[in-house]
Amino acid sequence: MEKTGKLRIGNQVRKLRFLNGEMTQQQLADKVGVTRQAIVAIEAEKYSPSLELAFRIARAFNTTVEEVFILDETSL
Repeated sequence: MEKTGKLRIGNQVRKLRFLNGEMTQQQLADKVGVTRQAIVAIEAEKYSPSLELAFRIARAFNTTVEEVFILDETSL
């Protein structure tokens, strides 16, 4: 039977900001071209970024999208 629930996508944005010189939400937002509120929503897992934004965030941390965003396999 197929599940029709929404996929849960976790992220490591807050952790990566801390590990990258304690980057502020505003600094990350400026670097990737969004508002601070967008970063807040992404970190709180209330908003899933577009694929383009996910790549920009990963690039800001010099890592891969898979290192930043995690698909919760239990939601499948």
